[in-house]
Amino acid sequence: MKINSFYPVIMTDKVAETSLFFQKYFGFSAVFEADWYVSLIKETTAYELAILDKQHETIPLSHANDVKGLILNFEVEDVDRYYQLLIKENKLPLHLNIRDEAFGQRHFITSDPNGVLLDIISVIPPDDSFRENYHEQIWAEK
Repeated sequence: MKINSFYPVIMTDKVAETSLFFQKYFGFSAVFEADWYVSLIKETTAYELAILDKQHETIPLSHANDVKGLILNFEVEDVDRYYQLLIKENKLPLHLNIRDEAFGQRHFITSDPNGVLLDIISVIPPDDSFRENYHEQIWAEK
């Protein structure tokens, strides 16, 4: 299968609020806007995110639910800078305080207006107990 694009779609009843949230805090720009759907891109990258009204006719009624069980990972260069900006300055909800993980991440978790968890991550070297879990070529690229 040749995939031309792949991106998450957040189903919500807060389309405009969610769109503005990702534009304000994560630098996305709208490329399509309707009252029921917004398509966002992160300029100069291939990153996309869409926001869809969960009651739209294209959604089967049996699945028109709030988002649950989803974490969006944002890998950044300087997680401490984003912690300062998002948590300290803008007072976004804090669900997991910033910390280093033995498996090779420094991160914290906040959320969007729908409660979708946002894991803000910088890659750090894993400790010895996790090095063997990485494929050498993947770890070498980080």
